[in-house]
Amino acid sequence: MELVHKISEMQALASAWRAAGLSVGLVPTMGSLHEGHMSLVRKSAEENDRTVVSVFVNPIQFGANEDFDRYPRDLSRDLSLCGRAGADAVFNPSAAEMYPEGFCSRVEMSVLTENLCGKTRPAHFRGVCTVVLKLFLAALPDRAYFGQKDAQQLAVVRRMARDFNMRIEVVGAPIVREADGLAMSSRNAYLTAAERAAAPCLFRALSGGAELCRRGVVEARGIERRVREILSETPLARVDYVEVVDAETMRPLETVAGPALCAAAVYIGETRLIDNIALEARAGH
Repeated sequence: MELVHKISEMQALASAWRAAGLSVGLVPTMGSLHEGHMSLVRKSAEENDRTVVSVFVNPIQFGANEDFDRYPRDLSRDLSLCGRAGADAVFNPSAAEMYPEGFCSRVEMSVLTENLCGKTRPAHFRGVCTVVLKLFLAALPDRAYFGQKDAQQLAVVRRMARDFNMRIEVVGAPIVREADGLAMSSRNAYLTAAERAAAPCLFRALSGGAELCRRGVVEARGIERRVREILSETPLARVDYVEVVDAETMRPLETVAGPALCAAAVYIGETRLIDNIALEARAGH
């Protein structure tokens, strides 16, 4: 497995693979890898001849007073995990390599970024789109793999790929959860023991909303109210948002009549966790 730090070297390696007729998969990450990431790496290795994992904590997707400086970093462990999961290269550029002096371009997106995390983190998706575009141009993938936990990010990247006519298949993969339902996330490492014990309330609340929908309640406000009620039972949980949205456009819905998600962001102590669940209305509604 190769460790690559320079964009030009990553492009040369990917170009050589493609010239040899090999397909390339990319798994973009910010490191501090866990089983959710590894499921993406294994999927890429199964579906492509070569797999690249990017490990880059992207400064421009963090807002003021967010956790960029303390975001967990452990490159040695990440490299070991990537090697065991079947990666062929890890792309680990520096911030100066990605954003050299004079860098002044950004990728802007409307509509999909105006709700959910885009509402409370207004510069976040500008940074996500910009870095993903740069990673695509560095690794030259045929397919790129993202987890469904970050459902809005997945929708945004798919839209960007379509809008810019990229010949890249953006592949979404199921959320990987701990035994108690908590979605795996690098930020889970921030949780104290008491906070970790409380954190499964997020998935429990979303599951309660989904069950209500399956029983025939298709009004978004009713589903959201049920999720908030369950979250209110956990004193350590502070709601950022709970919304029922269209699964493709991320637009808020009034009723569930097609593919939809209930998405939520909740602070457990000082740690912001996100999760979502698909909603399925009972036949006839």
